[in-house]
Amino acid sequence: MLIANNISKSFAGVHALSGVHLSLQPGMVHAIIGENGAGKSTLMKILSGVIHNYEGQIILNDKPVQFNSTRDAESAGIAMIHQELNLVPQLSVVENIFLGREITDSFGMLAERVMYEASLDLLKRVGLSVDPGTKIEALKVGQQQLVEIAKALHTKASIIIMDEPTSALSDNEVSTLFTCIHELTAAGTTIVYISHKLQELYTIANTYVVLRDGVTVAHGAMKDISETDLIAKMSGRNTKIEKINTPKNFDTVLLEVNDLHLKHATLLDKNALSSISFQVHQGEIVGIYGLMGAGRTELLECLFGLHPKRSSGNILLDGKKLNITSPAGAIAAGMALVPEDRKTEGLLLEHTVRSNMSLTVLQTLEKFGIYIDTKPEKELSKKFISELSIKTDSDTTLAKNLSGGNQQKIVLAKWLATNPKILLLDEPTRGIDVNAKAEIYALIKSLAVQSLSVVLVSSEIPEIMAVSDRVLVMANGKLTANMPISEANESLLLKKAL
Repeated sequence: MLIANNISKSFAGVHALSGVHLSLQPGMVHAIIGENGAGKSTLMKILSGVIHNYEGQIILNDKPVQFNSTRDAESAGIAMIHQELNLVPQLSVVENIFLGREITDSFGMLAERVMYEASLDLLKRVGLSVDPGTKIEALKVGQQQLVEIAKALHTKASIIIMDEPTSALSDNEVSTLFTCIHELTAAGTTIVYISHKLQELYTIANTYVVLRDGVTVAHGAMKDISETDLIAKMSGRNTKIEKINTPKNFDTVLLEVNDLHLKHATLLDKNALSSISFQVHQGEIVGIYGLMGAGRTELLECLFGLHPKRSSGNILLDGKKLNITSPAGAIAAGMALVPEDRKTEGLLLEHTVRSNMSLTVLQTLEKFGIYIDTKPEKELSKKFISELSIKTDSDTTLAKNLSGGNQQKIVLAKWLATNPKILLLDEPTRGIDVNAKAEIYALIKSLAVQSLSVVLVSSEIPEIMAVSDRVLVMANGKLTANMPISEANESLLLKKAL
């Protein structure tokens, strides 16, 4: 259906792609695999018309094509679901689905009812139960991801590119998505699937192509390669994530949460969190598992002072009761929050690596309240670039130009600069590759060894099992389990989450 021949692309003299070849067949799921920065997103942006200045040739249905815009690609039957959501927050679900493709009646007026009904059908296909009139900004990240998928389905494309489509989805939503993909491929649609969750690739993909440093290093049938070999081809080395097997004894309680409640944002007679109580010891890594909507993010937000008017209960740090009414108060108390959505809530993408790292400690760097002393700021960025092994040409590189894993390390550096007592991590490895994950895991464990306490929210049970000393499970805004990791297993955690 599509052949990409000898595709090359450079940015500021740096090769993002070098002679890449790709061949797509109809009715199949093709996995594009590689570490962050391997060139996957650049290649997909070329295929979808986002990037049109490149070397090489694209042949679609036996005809050479050149896309100068995403509209050109969509007209040719290629749609892309971006990892970083491409929705307008202030518009409704139906307005986003039909944006640029609005349906009008014979008088040129918007056929709102027709679009509304069509949106209901599309949302049903992806398993999302929300009113199409709901604004995007009112939806959780995972729900927005499903809207992106519904939007792509609406285009009736013959090739759909999915970039990390399950990064914010629950297990049930992933199952619904896979059913949808099977229906699409059965009808002859080609799926290009990018994911760092290797296990799901063995479930959904027919073929694979591995990119490393902008070059095609391997391709073949998914059934013919093991996960270990796949990781080795991605990285050029073998990566092993060590799991915690030996129980640890912790003596000092650092954080204590008693009877925490959070009123629902819109349903005033309901609670988003109810009767949450737990402890976190000094140097302990506590994992929090649960399905989407369980209240995990809301719990971290409450601890960080984001919902003071709707929350109640007692929070103690070092045995002292806290009255946190804002994030500034939480930071002053010794807390730090790495949010789920690093692009919009964790980084200033148009700013440099250095300025992002110093955001949380500007008061210590300012001179006379007028300007920033660049010498200690440079020392700060140099320190964390080295300690966290951040891959960047310079600390003046814009954050948006780094890979997802390196961007996440910048967010971590920003908070580590405050010397926190407790680090709250919300999906810290979302959308980053397996080797970058291993680096983040090692970093988290090393911080705990230095007596930093960590609360880690994750939708991936293997991640919880690999990093945590103890695990909490949430369902419907309540704690349903609190156990040492030595007692946990996948089926038990899932049962408690349900």
